[in-house]
Amino acid sequence: MALDQDSVILPRLRPADVARRGVTFGLLGVVPLVVAALSISDHSDRRDFLAVVSAVGLFGAIFLVIGAGFWWASAGDVRRVRDWRTLKGQAASVTVVGPLFLRSGLFLLVLGAAALGLYQLVAAAPYGSWLYG
Repeated sequence: MALDQDSVILPRLRPADVARRGVTFGLLGVVPLVVAALSISDHSDRRDFLAVVSAVGLFGAIFLVIGAGFWWASAGDVRRVRDWRTLKGQAASVTVVGPLFLRSGLFLLVLGAAALGLYQLVAAAPYGSWLYG
């Protein structure tokens, strides 16, 4: 593991790597979502649960925009959370918060989109089917 003069881990984070990890975490989060949704027996309760979780996607979009703004504001000095101890001053926290918000935003966006898709499937399920409840 290489370090630069400020003891920051090299290579620096890249947006594509952070985005890939956020989407992967979001896809892994879909599995417990499906299990939780299918464990709810009442049809209207299941639809309400999926509608609320799909609203989480809005927070994901907001986090994504904030994270991209912080990434842009850090001007290439993007650090991992484990590099928190290398920060010098309050304004330098933007270099750590940008990737954190970007990854969290993509995670929530993927989870919200999956919940919205599952909501559409549950709402369109015919009465008496296993998906109806």
